[in-house]
Amino acid sequence: METTLQCLSTTNFTSYLKSLSQTPYRLRRRLLATWTPDQELNQIRERSGADMKRKLRWHDLVALGVGGMLGVGVFVTTGQVALKVSGPSVFISFAIAGLSALLSSLCYTEFSVEIPVAGGAFSYLRITFGEFVGYFAGANILMEVEVHGLAKDYNKLDFPAVALILLLTLCLCHSTKESSILNLVMTIFHVVFFGFIIIAGFYHGSTNNLIKPSGLTPFGVRGIFDGVALVYFGYIGYDSVSTMAEEIKTPSKDLPVGIVGSVVIVTLLYCLMTLSLCMMVPYNEISESTPFPAAFRKISGWNWAGNVVSAGASLGIVASLLVAMLGQARYLCVIARARLIPFWLAKVHPLTGTPLNATLFLGTCTASVALFTDLEVVVQMISIGILVVFYLVANALVYRRYVIAANDVALPTLLFLSILSSCSLGFSLFWKLKQQWWSLALFGAASFIVTAFFRCMVSCPPRASDRWSVPLMPWPAAASIFLNVFLMTTLNKRAFQRFGIWACLVTLFYVLYGVHSTYAAEEIEGGVDSNQVINPNQRNSANDNHQNKQEISLV
Repeated sequence: METTLQCLSTTNFTSYLKSLSQTPYRLRRRLLATWTPDQELNQIRERSGADMKRKLRWHDLVALGVGGMLGVGVFVTTGQVALKVSGPSVFISFAIAGLSALLSSLCYTEFSVEIPVAGGAFSYLRITFGEFVGYFAGANILMEVEVHGLAKDYNKLDFPAVALILLLTLCLCHSTKESSILNLVMTIFHVVFFGFIIIAGFYHGSTNNLIKPSGLTPFGVRGIFDGVALVYFGYIGYDSVSTMAEEIKTPSKDLPVGIVGSVVIVTLLYCLMTLSLCMMVPYNEISESTPFPAAFRKISGWNWAGNVVSAGASLGIVASLLVAMLGQARYLCVIARARLIPFWLAKVHPLTGTPLNATLFLGTCTASVALFTDLEVVVQMISIGILVVFYLVANALVYRRYVIAANDVALPTLLFLSILSSCSLGFSLFWKLKQQWWSLALFGAASFIVTAFFRCMVSCPPRASDRWSVPLMPWPAAASIFLNVFLMTTLNKRAFQRFGIWACLVTLFYVLYGVHSTYAAEEIEGGVDSNQVINPNQRNSANDNHQNKQEISLV
């Protein structure tokens, strides 16, 4: 027996070395390989074995989106931004950041309605730009789980955080619907808690604090936009809603309400909450670390409210972590379906209807991050990684509308996207370097003109009336591209260095493992025939054939 195992091990290692010698050829075959939506919805999805259970409705999605975004970010960043960057106009920074998030969410929504699978941005980019771009986006999305401890200042990683993660993991393994109900209850309490802060702030505050001591914009217009980058990451989380597409009863109706509705609600709450804070306390007296508890403690007889705020923030930690892990497990599941990571992560448990293996693996990894990793390092990598994904999704929407759906040549659209990205980068760099206003106006005007020219010269085929789509294309997607580039350039040098290291590591993993795994699955075993789309009525037979191939390969 031992000799047999050694022979198998030697054979596998020899086969792997042989496949490595074919890496250039396999990269050419797989790097830009795409799938159709029908293949993604049918053949690829069958690889998980059982289907995820469709039990969620629009109100579940809104609660998941709101719960995922209403974390502790607003409690941590508001003080710093109001005190040093934006002043009392911090609520305007939140409004602009909300607009940017809304534009990105519109792009996500159109894709999610057309391709209602659990892969989110990974699937959207894979069917548009090919395997590697989808994989790269998925690898960055998987960094999005931001773990906060339950400590007083909201940002320590400790053993209570690990215990919380393990408890949530067990809950997520049991049932998506029950996890959604738990999130719904926590989100309702959290919104009520936000409402308490807003009402109390307006009641005890004064509009005089908005203009004293240095006016509404003591740091100028630049301060408002610099603040946008710092507060934007309070909106990260709505993308998790799109990963629930396989568990929604009516995706075409519920997804637009869930994704867009949650972003609008959170934007309104953030703006009102920060406005009430600046009415309670002059901006130069706001506490940088604990702005809301400190503001209430300045009000006579309201010390108890500071404790309430701390408790409410802790509840937000639980809700945002629950939603993040819910979405990440589905990303892992779908990436494993594509054979870009070990296939056992793709399995869906037939009784619970949840990606059990992916959820357990994610819980273990997240707990390890909570125990051993410096939070600041994680946050900086999350920031740039998510912005890159949002940027790619906006580009993919334009390409899909004007090239794939229109069955048109790609060159005009690719040229437009390249020029728009270049103009956006030029504007952003000149802004960061604090150059003259005319240089900003030049690049800003160029971005507007090239978008208007593209709109007039390249036709976009009409969408079906019964299918939700982003209106006024390509303007919303172009604005999303511009804003995401702008926000990326506001990050510091070390964030880009860490992102570069991460990009190299995930690319190396793809070259050494992913490309060979997908080549074997799609081209040697014939897992998906790119020239033939399977009919939904053939799903059972296709699944049986695939199971047989697996059994043969194991033997």
